[in-house]
Amino acid sequence: MTMLTPFRLTLVALLAFTALAHAASDSAARKPNFIIINIDDLGYADIGPFGSTTSTPQLDRMAKEGMKLTSHYAAPVCSPSRAALMTGCYPKRALPIPHVLFPTAHVGLNPNEITIAEVLKDAGYATACIGKWHLGDQKPFLPTSQGFDTYYGIPYSNDMGPASEGAKSNPDKPLPAANPNKPKANANAAGDADGTGVRNPQPPLPLVENDKAIARLRAEDQFQFTKNYTERAVKFIREHQEKPFFIYLPHSAVHFPLYPSKEYMGKSPNGLLGDWAQEVDWSVGRVLDTLRELKLDTNTLVIFTSDNGGSIPHGSNNKPLRGSKASTWEGGIRVCTIAWWPGKIPAGTSSDSITSMMDVLPTLAKLGGGKVPTDRKIDGVDIWPVLAGEVKDANSDKAPRKVFYYFRGPVLEAVRSGNWKLHLALRDGPPNKPTGAPRQELFNLKEDISESKNVAGQHADAVKELTQLAEEMEKDLGNKQFGPASRPLGRVENPEPFISLDGTVRADAVGSQKNLP
Repeated sequence: MTMLTPFRLTLVALLAFTALAHAASDSAARKPNFIIINIDDLGYADIGPFGSTTSTPQLDRMAKEGMKLTSHYAAPVCSPSRAALMTGCYPKRALPIPHVLFPTAHVGLNPNEITIAEVLKDAGYATACIGKWHLGDQKPFLPTSQGFDTYYGIPYSNDMGPASEGAKSNPDKPLPAANPNKPKANANAAGDADGTGVRNPQPPLPLVENDKAIARLRAEDQFQFTKNYTERAVKFIREHQEKPFFIYLPHSAVHFPLYPSKEYMGKSPNGLLGDWAQEVDWSVGRVLDTLRELKLDTNTLVIFTSDNGGSIPHGSNNKPLRGSKASTWEGGIRVCTIAWWPGKIPAGTSSDSITSMMDVLPTLAKLGGGKVPTDRKIDGVDIWPVLAGEVKDANSDKAPRKVFYYFRGPVLEAVRSGNWKLHLALRDGPPNKPTGAPRQELFNLKEDISESKNVAGQHADAVKELTQLAEEMEKDLGNKQFGPASRPLGRVENPEPFISLDGTVRADAVGSQKNLP
């Protein structure tokens, strides 16, 4: 047996120490990875950590290892919420549209906007968008024109296609029969009075890779959305594990029509939406397990969220919040959110501090060494003090965000400051047919998260303070119409669908499959 001399022992120890020091230095110096998992129309209580009876063990574990953000705000509907996430701005500032974008829109997110992907790409990140985009379907508006190296997914919602191909009904309902007498309107113009795209008839739903259509999606294809997006994300992680990466994973789930893969159908107590939420849970587990396997978990921030509140008519549960998707009641705009970064975000914690989609860009920019744009107004704030566990309450003096404005389209409908929320002009009746004189209602969200007790009469000081905040916003973005601080939309003169009503694929938008099935 060879004995090591004291000199050799010292040399071996020194080399080992040097190797460990280099490894620690490399680990400390490497920028963190970022993954944003954005679910479509997921209700506040549609997953286990927020009270659902649907089994979501992977999300339960994510919450136990991370932090629940219980006052995280998106927007009432899809496109505005995604614009806020991408630009760090109120939707009314960066994407001034009345509702959402539809296929073949003249307008989209302006290429002059600086997205979170562009901020991180400039900081050395590999960037990928995998899933539903919904910020414009013309080439200048697509992810690959907005800072993403690669894109794979559908350019808008999974219900924005022909009824006869499964886009307007759940898989447990029969497909509507095609009407041979229905006119074949020009998809470039039909139903597009405001430039935001065609409502009816809508062109076939395309699967897009980068800026090319690679498949025409019918009912049977929608079952594969979640699995396909997930495997693409895992592949990107494996291929880019040696350098910092940013993955934006906006799932088509759980937007109507509800298409969980067949192995999950009938598995939850909450119908098709619960079934699809269980498949989303599997997807999250697959992503997090990949990070653990590659030992990237302690260097990756993952944010799980939803683009707006759940749609109650389609099976979502927003309890204990009041209201549904498309409203500015808490149930329409406050979303279930979990932040996970083992060793950095304190495990098993929760924060009621006000956070929003807009805050993601400045937060990730700071963590990743990116530069927040200084040549334009950014509404987002750095919420790392919240994620680090330093701020837990909305009324904390250290809270990075103290005020949130609730816009629905161009209209400012409510304002929150701390725990107080003031609805500015509530009226009875449905939104399209309001009745009665407008009135203000005040709620203490800490004591009354369900917005059930109007206390405006008992707290005139809070009403006055919030009214003043609303008046200040009138000078910036306007409270009824799009104001002078609303930045221009991107616009193309002659938008074309990826796939026209007769099945023809646009010449500059066809991928490897020249004749799409």
